[in-house]
Amino acid sequence: MKNLTEKQVYLLISALGVILFIPFLGQVHLFDWDEINFAECAREMIATGDYLRMRIDFAPFWEKPPLFVWLQVISMHIFGVGEFAARLPNALTGIATLLILYTIGKKLYNREFGLFWVLAYAGSFLPFFYFKSGIIDPLFNLMMFLSVVFIIYYYSDENRGMKYIIWGGLFAGLAILTKGPVGLLLPGMTWAVYWLLFQRKKGIPWKEVIVFLLMSSVVSLMWFGVEIIKNGPWFVEEFIRYQIRLLTTGDAGHSGPFHYHFVVVLLGCFPASIFIFRSFKGYEGETEKKKTFRYLMTILMLVVLIIFSIVKTKILHYSSLTYFPVTFLAALALYRIKNGETGWKWWQTALLSVIGFIYFLIFAGVPLIGLYKDSIIGSIKDKFAAGNLSLDVSWSWWDTSVGVIFLVLFVTGMILILRKQYLRGFTALFGVITISLWLFLPIVLPKLETHIQGAPVKFYEGLQGKDVYVNVMGFKSYSHYFYTRKPFELSAYALDIPNSEWQEWLLTGPIDKPAYMVTKNKEAYQWIDHPNLILLGEEGGYVFFKREVPAADTTKIIE
Repeated sequence: MKNLTEKQVYLLISALGVILFIPFLGQVHLFDWDEINFAECAREMIATGDYLRMRIDFAPFWEKPPLFVWLQVISMHIFGVGEFAARLPNALTGIATLLILYTIGKKLYNREFGLFWVLAYAGSFLPFFYFKSGIIDPLFNLMMFLSVVFIIYYYSDENRGMKYIIWGGLFAGLAILTKGPVGLLLPGMTWAVYWLLFQRKKGIPWKEVIVFLLMSSVVSLMWFGVEIIKNGPWFVEEFIRYQIRLLTTGDAGHSGPFHYHFVVVLLGCFPASIFIFRSFKGYEGETEKKKTFRYLMTILMLVVLIIFSIVKTKILHYSSLTYFPVTFLAALALYRIKNGETGWKWWQTALLSVIGFIYFLIFAGVPLIGLYKDSIIGSIKDKFAAGNLSLDVSWSWWDTSVGVIFLVLFVTGMILILRKQYLRGFTALFGVITISLWLFLPIVLPKLETHIQGAPVKFYEGLQGKDVYVNVMGFKSYSHYFYTRKPFELSAYALDIPNSEWQEWLLTGPIDKPAYMVTKNKEAYQWIDHPNLILLGEEGGYVFFKREVPAADTTKIIE
């Protein structure tokens, strides 16, 4: 690396991002709920030609603003509606993220530190995995992170130019346009905590706060304002009510204990999470600029963890903004250990070994469950889970190779580290996650996905282009909208039927075309004897019904 020019380093990181994030994007169906949720919004934007308003089943969908979905729309216009186009914006966000981290790290320390940050981010489990998905959070997190970075630049630059506050507000506004008010809340809370701890004696920076809020408001009003002007305030009012409910209740059944996100970050950001404990304290020779960056990254991590630990809704990706400060603190530890500024500790070996063994069990264990599913099914008490596992999926011993590769590389990395060959050891340790996931996605995940949702998705795809109604009963899903490519005229919204009455209308109402119904096997008892339904069969934990168009009532004609 020392002999490469900066242009060559950027090209190398870009090429690495392309290789890591773009292959296999379209190999696995989109997962319910979040992936299909956003992709369906994009598909319906294209179907209706209405690019201002988010829709699900063609009814207004007020849970999220549209910035990420607009990127998916662009991708779908180029590559067609499908998995690849839905996930491509995040893959490109991943490439941009690696380049941004290198740039910031190089500017703060040097090239080596920037590369360590790239290694820590690309080589940790969830940070890598999210760029292969179609969820909204990678873009959302990048916007908030950049907002915080410009706040840091404001405090660490001797000139303290207002341009940093303007840029910080701009990215906070883009974060709001991506997911909502949390895009302002998290950078704002991070700034407020830093001010309380280190800047309080200087007074409240009213001018900077006003400029920051003004800039974020101007950017976010590019959509919120236009929506209010065009359609009135009700859509935005519903959006705000939803955000409040999300913060105060366990929405969609996603509740959990206070420590939920602490565990998620510890395990999900492995191995970076194991190194952060070495970076909380200052060190000799640390400049004020570096100290400010470290303080604000630590504050950002704790703000996210504490806020989402308090929030009632507990969903895995809510704490994903912590991936930036966690990998920064990890990179700092790697940098200092490699350069002999601090030593290796026995507890790092212990923690890495324990959690590494858990990951080995996951990579190797999933295929083994598939291989021995016939022996396992009888002991599963959950009828739906047993049904999922019963699907005829061709597992082989070759699928366990991902676990073997993980174990070999992980042990190699640990041996190199213990021999104090830190650069090679760290590269192997973080590389093992990247390589294992990169192989897991095309080899194992398609088979796992078939067990999880293969049966209903195949059923929906078989109904694409057919003039029929399709609905799910007893569970929430967006899959039937996306994979039937449901047209506007077959939606409850087009027929002016309230969503609360849609299922009953399909079951007993005067339908003018066949209706297909899907439910889970443990819920099927509610409809198995329904006089209007024909049982089509059961597969993979799902039960499929059909209702024919009712015969015309000829009684009055005869009379």
